[in-house]
Amino acid sequence: MELYVDLFSQPCRSVFMVAKALGIPFELKNVELLEGQQYSEDFAKLSLVKKVPVMKDGNFVLTESVAILQYMVEKYCSTVADHWYPSDLQQRARVMNICHGSIRTLRAHGSRMYQMRVFYPILMDVEVPEEKMSVAVEDLNESLYLLEEKFLQNKAFIVGDSISLADVVALAEIMQPVGSGLDVFEGRPKLTAWKERVKKAVGEKVFDEAHQKILNMGGMAQKMKNSPGLEMFKPKFKKLFI
Repeated sequence: MELYVDLFSQPCRSVFMVAKALGIPFELKNVELLEGQQYSEDFAKLSLVKKVPVMKDGNFVLTESVAILQYMVEKYCSTVADHWYPSDLQQRARVMNICHGSIRTLRAHGSRMYQMRVFYPILMDVEVPEEKMSVAVEDLNESLYLLEEKFLQNKAFIVGDSISLADVVALAEIMQPVGSGLDVFEGRPKLTAWKERVKKAVGEKVFDEAHQKILNMGGMAQKMKNSPGLEMFKPKFKKLFI
């Protein structure tokens, strides 16, 4: 099995952490998004939409992170504990509710925060206007509140007493704005305790490896400045910011 990822990407980190935590054998194939490698002819043969992650298992190619996660846990179901992807219909539905639907708002708000704090000053040559940043912070706070109060509540993990795919997917999203230097866990002891439980469940070494790139904010900003495809990215980012 080959996994084509860039650990800058939240969905890629989810796939990477689950594969590592469950001991699923794979070969890591790095695709540098900021260098535009996803637009190469070779990668287009794997993914027509030119996005990561992509999984290649023999001649079988699969895109979309949630589909890849489902494929991996079902292929290796004989060695994967049930709580990761519960056999109980209602519990599984709760996991998929996060992975397919509820996480989208958190992804949008978390990604926007990272882009505004890290990429905006580089691409626009000015700091983010205060009013834009205030709205972005408010949106992110609402998403975090929803995750805490509706889904996590007072449970150890989102679905219950044990970790599931939903926890890994959700935490990977939350770590995106953290990578911009914004401590979203400050003042949120329940969310902080949950993060530590998820980190322990997937393995601290795995978690740290998955997030090393996104937490190196200075390195990412410098890489963006030096990217040969900077001009190519500017129009796309300006659509988001203006």
